[in-house]
Amino acid sequence: MSPASPRQGRVGPLAAHPGESPALDVDALIDDPQTRIIVCCGSGGVGKTTTSAALALRAAERGRKVVVLTIDPARRLAQSMGIEELDNTPRPVADVDATAGGSLDAMMLDMKSTFDEVVLSQATPEKARAILENPFYIVLSTSFAGTQEYMAMEKLGQIHADAQERGTYDLIVVDTPPSRSALDFLDAPERLSSFLDGRFIRLMLAPAKGPAKLMTAGLGLVTGALTKVLGAQVLTDLQTFVAALDTVFGGFRTRAQRTYALLQAPGTAFVVVAAPEPDALREAAYFVERLNGDRMPLAGLVVNRASPEPRGKLSAEEALAAAERIEARRGAGATGELTAGLLRLHADRMRSLAREAALRARFTAAHPGVATAVVPALASDVHDLRGLRRVGELLARR
Repeated sequence: MSPASPRQGRVGPLAAHPGESPALDVDALIDDPQTRIIVCCGSGGVGKTTTSAALALRAAERGRKVVVLTIDPARRLAQSMGIEELDNTPRPVADVDATAGGSLDAMMLDMKSTFDEVVLSQATPEKARAILENPFYIVLSTSFAGTQEYMAMEKLGQIHADAQERGTYDLIVVDTPPSRSALDFLDAPERLSSFLDGRFIRLMLAPAKGPAKLMTAGLGLVTGALTKVLGAQVLTDLQTFVAALDTVFGGFRTRAQRTYALLQAPGTAFVVVAAPEPDALREAAYFVERLNGDRMPLAGLVVNRASPEPRGKLSAEEALAAAERIEARRGAGATGELTAGLLRLHADRMRSLAREAALRARFTAAHPGVATAVVPALASDVHDLRGLRRVGELLARR
């Protein structure tokens, strides 16, 4: 996305002072009808799933027709939205305030079901049945490295196409796997193309005529050796599976590439989620650089579970000095010990705040202009809509 794009102007500096990151205007982002897709990404354990659900709920209660798709295998999203089980079918979330005319559905990617849908849409019933029952297909569709990301691209493309055609949703919120896997989410079309265009696949599909006879003869020697090791049935299953690749996956490859282009479009916004920890912010920086390099539209950074600001303004040094004076005083008693302990806890909180501020300042220095929202940690885990609403309020606070 070019520096002069409208989105960057909308989520750029809003009330920042020199040396500070601009504020991420979450409500402007979700209220903008041009925002059609929000992709939340980040490393594991930073509250990315909760952030995705909170954004989706807030958007729905502000009038958008929203579906949230989680690709993270955790089941916390279903629990927080009061749904017993999420699957590949969007399910309405009850108790959403629809006063503004919005709605919210939630779903979890089922990569096997999505893969099956691709096969059924691309092959004849007879060929589809043969593929679905093939042992190599079963392994590929359930546990092959990268399959989850490939199917995430497919499902996102399906939902977007359906929304465009039928008007079912005007906003899709996507919760991706942890950061490094989310890079696979971006790389899925290229990796799939490389796999399908690989030398082994071309040999298996090569016709036995012309120059290809030499390749086929060489392949025959290899398959002969493999037959002795693996057995004839295994080789037959493999050849049957490979023979179907061109028919089934050519269309998927085209759609995956189309979805990749969709992720680069102005209607998409990436939100990077991180915790105020060195490793998480390092991952966030890596992802921001990758998104910028691939010209993906970055909305901003959410620093989640930050230390809450204390009500008092007593510095850590002042609190420690006061605690030491109380402890040094003879006859302070239980009340004095309690006061000194609270002062030391306050000092620890102030040191944590200073450390987190320094980490954010380091990120801002390396990536100036990345809009940021800081969400303080809650006293308990989010497990219902009330908790998600509170997270949404904190996200939108500026």
